[in-house]
Amino acid sequence: MMILQICELIFKGEKMKFNSKLIHAGWDSDADAEGSITVPIYKTTAYQFNNTEHAANLFGLKEFGNIYSRLGNPTVGALEARLTALEEGAMCVALSSGTSAVMYSLINIMSQGDNFVTANQLYGGTYTMFDNILPEYGIDSKKVDITDLAAVENAIDDKTRAIYCETITNPGLVVADISALSEIAHSKGIPLIVDATFTTSAILKPFEYGADIVVYSLTKWMSGHGRVIAGAVIEKGGFDWGNGNFPLYDKPDTSYGGMRWGHDLGDLGNVAYSLRLRTVPLRNLGANMGPETAFEVLSGLETLGLRMERHCENAIKAAEYLSNHELVEWVRFPGLKDDPAYELSEKYLKGTGGTMVVFGIKGGKDAGQKFIDNLKMFRHVANVGDTRSLAIHPASTTHSQLDDEQLVAAGAPPELVRLSIGIEDIEDIIEDLTQALESTK
Repeated sequence: MMILQICELIFKGEKMKFNSKLIHAGWDSDADAEGSITVPIYKTTAYQFNNTEHAANLFGLKEFGNIYSRLGNPTVGALEARLTALEEGAMCVALSSGTSAVMYSLINIMSQGDNFVTANQLYGGTYTMFDNILPEYGIDSKKVDITDLAAVENAIDDKTRAIYCETITNPGLVVADISALSEIAHSKGIPLIVDATFTTSAILKPFEYGADIVVYSLTKWMSGHGRVIAGAVIEKGGFDWGNGNFPLYDKPDTSYGGMRWGHDLGDLGNVAYSLRLRTVPLRNLGANMGPETAFEVLSGLETLGLRMERHCENAIKAAEYLSNHELVEWVRFPGLKDDPAYELSEKYLKGTGGTMVVFGIKGGKDAGQKFIDNLKMFRHVANVGDTRSLAIHPASTTHSQLDDEQLVAAGAPPELVRLSIGIEDIEDIIEDLTQALESTK
């Protein structure tokens, strides 16, 4: 929990452009005793205290430094600093997976009897968490059409603690109007939490449009090579957690010395959310990131800008090809001019349309499965955001826990095929799509 060091390193990278931050933010090789230009892997569980006063100050948040690697680790801290710099936020907490990031982002402000408003189209694992797991602990999700702003606002009541959305829904590819959603949230004194996995900071920085918390599965494009499971929660800073809407931040926390997180942190109140997330859910539930994982993500981040350019270039070409194919019923890609999300794509996605393409294949579910089985270069895996092109049929895999009605509501009808477009040569991508489509005749 090296907060002062992290802030200093971010400051050094503030004037850098984005691609430079990808390489340099969060680590100062000049300050390293050995002069390492890459972040070393610190493999230790615990850190020696100078004396009992030093230990007490660390635990009391009067001084910052390393305590135990479940709370923080220098390698992980460098990654947190880099992610904070990329998002232009105030603080980051790295976690063991994107799923834990989603879970912690919510339980950090909610308890039994609370609720949050979210989209009816979500990544399948997130949908299951919201629909089946959280209700078991007394936390409910109110699912609405996230594009229906009136429905979003009408769903908020005195127990609502947040609005939660994905920048681009998975797999329906609905683009969220972050500015409008943040205005609704702030008018009610609650935060907007945004899962930005599908866009990354290379395309979209939700904080620029009013979001308060950004969530990532770093497993995907941020690391980019299909080698690690990782997540992160990043706080913009400045939200008033002591405004009376968050009982967890008003009452003394018996798990942390009676701390009132929304009132007792002084100047650190700017990052009260992150400090509580680290010292309560992370400390006590333990979904921490290991140093080797942090090293892998840091390495992947260095090429994020270049990779995303190629992903996006290939995706629009693949989408245009599929939209003109006789065996394709429909195509969703926000960068296509006839796509329902095109206007929002132009506003939020820098004219790229993103990296994902979904389409409905003629012949429905059976044709979709046959198409998948006949792909040669595309990898058939339950993942997205790899350098490799990936494909899956959600109705029979990632969303198979949903019934037909839920599948349609989640944006994953039986005929839908999801493509994560890689950075291979576009000619090879299209050739593979062509032969797999022909196999379904």
